[in-house]
Amino acid sequence: MIEHNKILDRDLRIKIKNAEICFGGNRKLKIYGTLKCSSGKRMKQENRVFFLSENEAIENGFRPCGHCMKNEYQNWKNGLI
Repeated sequence: MIEHNKILDRDLRIKIKNAEICFGGNRKLKIYGTLKCSSGKRMKQENRVFFLSENEAIENGFRPCGHCMKNEYQNWKNGLI
């Protein structure tokens, strides 16, 4: 897990371009989603974190976003994750 305020924007862009970062999340709400999610783009930078994989987000106690990851969210809501 990488906190947005602890990485330079240049380094962040490089990691996203190289597919080292695939998911973003809200540290306070414990929600993760895709990097293209409109809900995720609106969050404050100080709450934003990044993950290499979906498994990393789940291991850190985050749940899927109900906006950009509807199927995964339904599985989480139904107790399948």
